[in-house]
Amino acid sequence: MTPSRPGFEVLDRIGMSLEINGKRYGTDAEGYLTDLSAWNPEFAGAMAANEGIALSNEHWQVIHFLREYYQEYGIAPSVRVLVKIIGQRLGEDKAKSAYLYRLFPEGPAKQACKYAGLPKPTGCV
Repeated sequence: MTPSRPGFEVLDRIGMSLEINGKRYGTDAEGYLTDLSAWNPEFAGAMAANEGIALSNEHWQVIHFLREYYQEYGIAPSVRVLVKIIGQRLGEDKAKSAYLYRLFPEGPAKQACKYAGLPKPTGCV
């Protein structure tokens, strides 16, 4: 059986749930939301806090961008595409993977998508 993390309850070998202010969110074993329509900013904040991260405006800009991109294309962008578009939107000084890794140290695509309530990006192990 998968060990539980603080704030999470193990449901079975592949699923977990997180309860925030009385609302239960289903996640897979890695913490990705199983019902994408259940996402809200409170979920993102709780996921980040569980991993020791306080979300700043910079984090939220990336999270909101990822949600918009997913809504339009049905897939999360690769890190290369993410870096390019973040640079276009937020300035060339932020068009570096190092900027995104500073915000999301476990990997900008993987960790940011988790907070954005999106599926784990393809190619992430």
